[in-house]
Amino acid sequence: MGPVTVPDEEAAELVAQLTLAGQTMATAESLTAGLCAATVAGVPGASVVLRGGVIVYATDLKASLAGVDESVLASDGPVSRSTAAALSEGARRRCGADWGVGLTGVAGPDEQDGHPVGTVFVGISGGSGTEVRELALVGDRWAIRCAAVAAAVSGLRDRLARESGAGPGVVDPTR
Repeated sequence: MGPVTVPDEEAAELVAQLTLAGQTMATAESLTAGLCAATVAGVPGASVVLRGGVIVYATDLKASLAGVDESVLASDGPVSRSTAAALSEGARRRCGADWGVGLTGVAGPDEQDGHPVGTVFVGISGGSGTEVRELALVGDRWAIRCAAVAAAVSGLRDRLARESGAGPGVVDPTR
């Protein structure tokens, strides 16, 4: 297997879709520690669509910076569907964006709170509501983190396409 990289082409397409739609995004990232926002920011023109984000690696910061209810963290834990949903909603709300992306999971090398390495939850908030995908990723820490970013970028692209009626992956045929 070759080196795993972040999804630069996908990120460029995401920036193009958001620009075309006149919409913005923000992130709240745990296991990816800012890699998703950095991937989007690496695209020329990203400043038009990327409002910002928060790195909430520590559990207490998920509450204080991203607005995850402490009762959710206590009952469901920092690696959960509900936490990913709350992270995406918090990113959207706290950064004043149209879309929020929340990432939480276990990159390894050890399991966390009974979740095996590679368990990742990606929350996307905006448009018609909040959706969360649970992933079972494989590889080392870097591969898992990159795959989580790729899933977040493609997930937001799909939501944008679906909610604009353009279909998945369709940006602008005149471009």
